[in-house]
Formats: sequence, structure tokens, C-alpha cells
Amino acid sequence: MLHSHRTPLVLALLALVACCFLFAFAGVPKPPADWKWIDIASEASIALMAGVWFVLVLSSRPPGRVTALLAAGLAGLMLGASADCLDEFFSVPKGQLWNHVIESGLTLAGMAALTCGLLDWRREQFMLNEHLHKRERLFRDHRSFDTLTQVGDADYLRAQLRIEHERGTGPDCCLLMVDIDSFHLINRGHGQREGDRLLQAVTHTLLLNLRRTDLLCRYAGDRFAILLPGTDADTARALAEQLRRAVATLRHHTHSGGDALQVTVRYAVRHVDIEPRQLLKEINRALERRMPQPAPAAEDASSFAAPA
Repeated sequence: MLHSHRTPLVLALLALVACCFLFAFAGVPKPPADWKWIDIASEASIALMAGVWFVLVLSSRPPGRVTALLAAGLAGLMLGASADCLDEFFSVPKGQLWNHVIESGLTLAGMAALTCGLLDWRREQFMLNEHLHKRERLFRDHRSFDTLTQVGDADYLRAQLRIEHERGTGPDCCLLMVDIDSFHLINRGHGQREGDRLLQAVTHTLLLNLRRTDLLCRYAGDRFAILLPGTDADTARALAEQLRRAVATLRHHTHSGGDALQVTVRYAVRHVDIEPRQLLKEINRALERRMPQPAPAAEDASSFAAPA
């Protein structure tokens, strides 16, 4: 990471060397008997630690405003403490205030830059924490992943619903339930393996059309649940329509060849404002009410196209 911060490293080193030469040529060396070792040790320690922190910041962060402010602040503290330490070895003639300007000015400027950097870093951390909080839905326990579609399963969905319910998000969080129309006809006409391939294709289509903050889970069989945090009902319904149209454009080609299967889905939307078990019961009931009419018995399953 340091190779991307060559300029501030070189500038800080040149400033430190210039400070040393300025005291050496413009100041008068003090006899060792006048050296105050306690002051030298404390001021040198401050300069050394500020320099170490300066390098650590540059070695652990990419270039940017926050990095620049933190590095500038620490560099100012390092140079101010270095000048204060050099003042113990060299005396400056009376009437010349440049040494005080360097010591106090660089220290104050460093403190100001460091304070601004810390404030920006604090805001940055809040944003990162919010992002990590959203991304925590990427569950790391493979036992709660659906093995076929590689998304969360019903147990993980219930756990996330409990979290949202305890937070009391209410109107700011919605649950979308999506079901593939007449999926049993595909399994019956083409076999379970082909049905599994279709489920994977639908999963990928849904994922490609979801936001980064949304959580897709396979609830059961051909039924998917999508948790939509920070989403009101109107936005959730608009997103559901977008997903329905995206799936409707999917043409699934079977291994046996022939015409591609056209897939359609139905959906139901509900606020996450009640206990998860009751919520799932109500949204599943709403989805069942949208169940399409069964296809005629004489219909050839190989040319199946579910009704919109």
C-alpha cells in the first residue's frame, strides 16, 4: 500500500531533513551540560510515535481525503515535536521567532488536520458499519443455504424476519413472496432434474434484478421469499412487477430440445409488521389466492407456457 503514497512519504522526509538543517545552520549548539534529557526523551518519543502512526496510516489505507487529512495531521505533529526536540540541542538568537512558529504552527496545524481527518473517518466508519450491517445477510453458515439454488433457506428467512420484527421496522420493510406458476407440470413433463435446472435459472434471474440490500431465500419448492429492507409497499410492488417481467422474458431450454419453456410467476407483498410465523402464514395465504387455473388435461406438457 505504501507504494501508492510515495509523494507524502517523500515530502514528510524532506520536511524533516529541512527542519534539521534549519536548526543546525541557524541555531547555536548548546553544550551537553544544558541538555534536558527528560524533555529530549519525551519530545523525541512524541515525534517518533507520530512518525510511526504516519507510516501505519499510509500503509493501511488507500489514497483519499480521509487518508490525506490523517497523514497530514500526523506529519504535522511529527515535525512539530521534532522541532521542539531540536530546540533542546540548539538555541535560537533572541528576536528570531521562526523556531516557535515551526514548533507551535506545525503542531496546531497537525492537530487541526488530524481532527478533521478523524471526523471524516468517523463518518466513513458509520457508512461502513451500515454497509456491513446490510451485508451481514450474506449468511456464512452453509447449513442455512439451500443446496440447489445457493441462496438462504426458510430457516434463515425466519431468522432475518425475527430480526426485522424486533427492530420494529414496520412500513419500512416488506416481504415479497414469489411462486412459479404450474411448476408441477414441468416436473411431470420433463423430470425433476429439468425442474431443478429451471429453479436455478429463475434464482439467477431474480438475483440479477435485486438490489444489494435485498435478501433472496428459497422458501419451499418453487416458492421464493425476498426480504426488502428500507422499502415501502408501493416500491415493493413496483419491484415485484419488475421481477415478474424479468422472469417472463426467461426462455428455458431443456436438455431434450424442442421449444423453450416460458415461465411466469405470481407474487404477494406484505409489510414486516407482525410476528414472523403469522406474517408467513398470511402472505402464503395471499399467494394461494392468486393460484392460476389448472391446465387442461389434454395439454402437452412439453409445450407448457404458464399463464400470466
